[in-house]
Amino acid sequence: MLPSKLKNIWLIVLILFVATSVSAQSIVALQQGRRTSIRGLSVLNDKVAWVSGSGGHIGITTDGGNNWTWQQVKGFEKADFRDIEAFSDKEAVIISSGSPAYILKTTDGGINWSVKYEKADTVYFLDAMDFENPRHGFVLGDPINGKFLLLETQDGGNSWAQVNDAPAAQKNEAAFAASGTCLRVADKRITIVTGGGDSHVITSPINKLNWSYNKLPLTNGAASKGAFSIAYGKKQAIVVGGDYVRNKATDSVAYIFASKHDFKKGAFPSSGPAGYQSGVEFIKDGIFVSTGTSGTNITLDGGKTWRKIGDDSYNVCRIAKNGSLILLAGDGGKVSLITLDKI
Repeated sequence: MLPSKLKNIWLIVLILFVATSVSAQSIVALQQGRRTSIRGLSVLNDKVAWVSGSGGHIGITTDGGNNWTWQQVKGFEKADFRDIEAFSDKEAVIISSGSPAYILKTTDGGINWSVKYEKADTVYFLDAMDFENPRHGFVLGDPINGKFLLLETQDGGNSWAQVNDAPAAQKNEAAFAASGTCLRVADKRITIVTGGGDSHVITSPINKLNWSYNKLPLTNGAASKGAFSIAYGKKQAIVVGGDYVRNKATDSVAYIFASKHDFKKGAFPSSGPAGYQSGVEFIKDGIFVSTGTSGTNITLDGGKTWRKIGDDSYNVCRIAKNGSLILLAGDGGKVSLITLDKI
């Protein structure tokens, strides 16, 4: 048995080690100063990532974010590209929110873009996009006549068809085009989180649409409030949101579901993110990162407790589909890197 004095020394060493480990995360600015608000972010691997934003701007990196190639898509200089899905350094699909609503695709690294979907009617507003695989994907839009707009592609975004069995929407309910992550297509399921009126998790198997609706106890009841993003971990699912008008308010901005696809039982964190969060991303094990205009937060225990790691405003956070590169993006063309080396 160790003497009590030696025990105390080891306890101090352990506390210092843990404190060093959990405080090792840092946010490093890679790109800023562009006149665009970035909300679309697709990270393929540790080298290749694409961003999309307002003013028709698109950015591409092939060296992990150190250098970026920028363009304004010709003829779309006023478009607000709220989400992007990239398949390589040459091929990507973007959606434009607002009116007209567009879906564009490039196969030559952004040199040329072709229109794959177009709706001039002002009721069409595209919010988010996600793909099950490089061929099969969905685009979510705000409700029309009581149903969410849901578009589907089976050919990598070359053609799009409206899904007839789209989920129903309650009065004033909508999805937020804030980070492209109010829609997730994973684990053979499609999942949507909503706000505006009541907040819900809406989910269905992909191969046979049969929607279930579960109410979320997040801040809701107004156009600026609700659930903005969902991410699946290995065991749990985490939803974040809040009120983007009162972005420093910390009440009801995150919710944890202990089972990935059982949205009937959940809990609030004992210590949540510090304010409104527009995006959340699963990193590994029990680690998630969330971000928003109030700053960036991290949890190491599956969402039970969160700690702020940055005060700067961002809109979206994504990790590489094949790799460990974690990027943040936001207003002013800002793109940053999150390092989690010591975790």
